[in-house]
This record gives sequence, structure tokens and C-alpha cells, in this order.
Amino acid sequence: MSNSKLVNYTRISPNKNSPRNHKIDTITIHCVVGQCSVETLGNIFAPTSRQASSNYGIGYDGKIGMYVEEKDRSWCSSSASNDNRAITIEVASDTKHPYAVNEKAFAAILDLVTDICKRNGIKRLVWSTNKKDRMNHLNGCNMTVHRDYANKACPGDYLYNRHGEIAAEVNRRLGASAERPAENKPATGEVIHTVKAGETLSKIAQKYGTTYQKIAAYNRIANANLIRVGQKIKIPADTQAAQSFEKGDKVKVLKAVTYTGKAFKTYYDKYDVIEADGDRVVIGIGKTVTAAVNAANLKKA
Repeated sequence: MSNSKLVNYTRISPNKNSPRNHKIDTITIHCVVGQCSVETLGNIFAPTSRQASSNYGIGYDGKIGMYVEEKDRSWCSSSASNDNRAITIEVASDTKHPYAVNEKAFAAILDLVTDICKRNGIKRLVWSTNKKDRMNHLNGCNMTVHRDYANKACPGDYLYNRHGEIAAEVNRRLGASAERPAENKPATGEVIHTVKAGETLSKIAQKYGTTYQKIAAYNRIANANLIRVGQKIKIPADTQAAQSFEKGDKVKVLKAVTYTGKAFKTYYDKYDVIEADGDRVVIGIGKTVTAAVNAANLKKA
């Protein structure tokens, strides 16, 4: 079991299990919640009192650090089972929602994940927006996220919403882009949208009540900013009837589950939309926040 030659800095953490007890077949990308360097990450994972580590880290400048060798299990995802089979990667990010990463760090993610897949015989990356698929590796899914195993926002909405794009680009580099995961096969009733002059993927997504990230992942579009007039864009059947929400809308809660999957109690029949960002809608009463909810779990009152 080898390590990546893309590494710029190494500081092995004592927080690990050696060796891991499962073949590497999964990628788990985390956000650091801080625009830090690979050296800073090494300092964070160095003390045993920290009780945390990752296999790799990516700094704000795109440099790659290694803290736990691939042969060993890191302590990263709040799940021993996941960490034993996954290569975990911490990525420098903003400290506030949606915990965005910069272009250099994102480019390094693509390079590092491609390298990991090639060396470990991972022929194709499969991302699923279905938590059950991710946690149970169903339908070929081999990308997991920290929020599935703990009450955390990690990897943040920025990276979570770009996992489909990451999978598409890595698969292109692996030569696997001609195949389509089962969950993304065209569904009955899907709409074909022809791109018109002046349209962006975001504008198209708004028209159909979905997000540009979902359309990009469904169509295997690696760069959401690169679409052309006349291009045929497939709109998944299950998004066409979705509603879009704006600040100030009145909504009813269909399913009292937060955006990260945690149940919450409802005390009112109607709530106010305080913030809306794609499929993530913050609801509450007046300016008092109740929860961030997936748009699919709401309807306009």
C-alpha cells in the first residue's frame, strides 16, 4: 500500500490505528473550517490529546500534507468502520457557511483523489445524494461524508454540493466517464432543456426548482460555468415539480428534518423563510431561526 507522491509536507500523527482492517475503497472529503496551511494541520493533529487526524490535508495554497499513511486508519469521520475503508482528506475552507474552498484547494482535491483512486484500484467514483446509499455503499456509492456519522455540517454545503462534480472530473481522468452510475440513469419523464443565449446553469436550475449542482452532477458537467448555447441539458424528473423559495415566503413543514438529517420539533403551522440558498432553506418565526431544511421538505403556505 503506497502513499501519494503529490505530498509536499509530512508530519505523522500518533492518532491512528495501524494497520487499517479494510481494503481502501472509499473517499471521504472533510472541510477544516479554517483557511490554514498543511503545516498548521500537522500541528493540530500532532498532540495525542487531540484524538483526531486525517490521511491527507490540503492547505489554502493547494499544497498537500500527509498525517496518516494510507496503510493506517485515521481518526477523522466519527466512524471507525468508515475510516478503516476510506482515505480521509481535510481541506482548508472558510469558517462560515457554506464553508467554501478556494480554486487552488479544489484543484488539489481533484489531483489527489485521482491519484488515490489510481493507486488503490478504484475504477470509478460514485456519489449519491441518498444518505442510505452512502452509509451502506449501495448502488456502487464509494464517497461518504462526515455529517452522515455525526451531527456536523462537514464537509460544508460548498463541498457537499460539488461531490457530483468531483466524481465526474475524477472519472473523466480515470477514463471511466462513459459509464453512468445507476442512480443517475435518465428517469421516465425527464425534461431536455436546450441552453439559450444568456442562460447559466444557475438560471436553468431556478426555472426547474432545483440547484445547479444537482443538474451538473446529473449531466456529468465538470465545470458548471462552461455550458454553451444549443447544449442539451437533462433535467431529472424528480426535480421538475420542486418549489423554489425566497426570503419572506411563508412555508409549511412537510417533514421535520434538518438539512443535515436531524429531526426537530415543529410548534407552528407556518414558518417564515429567513434565508434560501438552493435546496437549503433556513426557516423560523420572524428573525428567530428554527432550522435549516431541505427545500423538498417544505411547501409554500
